[in-house]
Amino acid sequence: MTRSLHRLLVTLAFLFLCAAPALAQVSDAAAIVQKFGGKQSYDHTEAVISELAATGDARVARALRALREGDLYWRESDEAVFIAERRGDEYALFDPITGESAGSAPRGDMQKVRVKNSIRNAVTGALGSLTLRSDNPAQRMRAADTLFSEADPEMIEPLDAAIAAEQDASVKARMEEARASAMLVSDRSAEDKAAAAKVLANRADRESLNKLTVFARSTDDPVARAAADAAIAAIKANIAFWNQMQNVWYGLSLGSVLLLAAIGLAITFGVMGVINMAHGEMVMLGAYTTFAVQEFIRSNAPGLFEWSLLIALPLAFLVSGAVGLVMERGLIRFLYGRPLETLLATFGVSLILQQAVRTIFGPSNRQVGNPDFMSGAFNLGLMSITWNRLWIIVFALVVFAALLAVLNKTPLGLQMRAVTQNRRMAAAMGIRTPWVDAMTFALGSGIAGIAGVALSQIDNVSPNLGQGYIIDSFMVVVFGGVGNLWGTLVGAMSLGILNKFLEPYAGAVLGKIVVLVLIILFIQKRPRGLFAQKGRFVDA
Repeated sequence: MTRSLHRLLVTLAFLFLCAAPALAQVSDAAAIVQKFGGKQSYDHTEAVISELAATGDARVARALRALREGDLYWRESDEAVFIAERRGDEYALFDPITGESAGSAPRGDMQKVRVKNSIRNAVTGALGSLTLRSDNPAQRMRAADTLFSEADPEMIEPLDAAIAAEQDASVKARMEEARASAMLVSDRSAEDKAAAAKVLANRADRESLNKLTVFARSTDDPVARAAADAAIAAIKANIAFWNQMQNVWYGLSLGSVLLLAAIGLAITFGVMGVINMAHGEMVMLGAYTTFAVQEFIRSNAPGLFEWSLLIALPLAFLVSGAVGLVMERGLIRFLYGRPLETLLATFGVSLILQQAVRTIFGPSNRQVGNPDFMSGAFNLGLMSITWNRLWIIVFALVVFAALLAVLNKTPLGLQMRAVTQNRRMAAAMGIRTPWVDAMTFALGSGIAGIAGVALSQIDNVSPNLGQGYIIDSFMVVVFGGVGNLWGTLVGAMSLGILNKFLEPYAGAVLGKIVVLVLIILFIQKRPRGLFAQKGRFVDA
């Protein structure tokens, strides 16, 4: 029994010795926080903040955040400091270190610890210093980013200690950048500042460019100025490169939209030779189908909203395809070989469809929501890439690949290609050319409908939605080669990138005019487009 009691006492003593430093640290931090109590000067408050940061205890972050947000109070009776939350005529009190409840007090007994902008900035720097020692690499990374923006010379020494202890290479590099930012506004030597300029040159973003530009204007030292100027030149070259990459991305994004809008037109124009001015309205019908699906889901099954676009895709294809089939069977089949009458007739149909949509849904724009997987953005280098644009590019390529498979691997595709190459011979071989025309027109219209699903995520859903894409779609088809899908792909991407590179210099409207003029000049040299396609008009 005596031996067991002896072991128990030894164990308790060991646990006490292990816990004593932590308990002492909490006690020290709590004592420092209490120094905020009483009517103190702003200088005293900033000194207490520095003292808390020097403890390295992450638990003081609760008190510092409360101070920054105006929730730190002291009690007049004993000048004890608490985090206070107003509840009616009283304040609920909480321990500023542990966050545990500490009772309540009348509002008249509590006084707020006064703060101003300089104190808030000091708190931000102190919190950054504390999180530099966090066990979570993401928190250390965020702390380094905060300190980079703040550029406080007093943080150089804490950063030196954190850099020496840091094991994660990416976090360490970010801390070195924060140290370089602070070094530029410090009173260190010109050699130290020149070395800091080189570190920021490796970061090579707009924020480092701004810091170096301000430093170069303010320094009189030739060594530091030369290093800053060299770093500025390198960063500007890097930013210029990423600006061009951003334009390429915008061009690919626009090209994917043009591809979706034009790909259905390419097969109807190529197989049937029909100038369908109502093609844009097929896109519009697909967008409104998406809106109707989302409205139904919001009212009846909100949990399915994330799947709304997948539900809308087949429905949009069926709605637009059915309207296209009715158009072909009821009107267009009587006008084959009469392109002017076809153009006028389909233009009239487009006006009818626009007015029908205005009557049903109203003339104002309709909002189509973005599911979570199509919301937000991420950075690639200095480029900003939105998820909805990225998914539309992927979707456009999937639609393109699926249509290629239909044309090359299915009986319908074989018959469509046969009718395109020689309509009379195809009819003589037993192919029902009127049926092929009807299915082709319905397929092209259905693809325009699913293009409307995609466009609803990046454009206003209105009765005039299709009018913004019909002219561009025709330009893509003519430039790429009538009826050739690969030509449509190349033409859409080429025109999209060309537009985005011209817009910064010529503006959006003049840029489109320049593109149109260039296409006219190109067609003068190659009337059949980039990729010539045989068809009944060519054979004729």
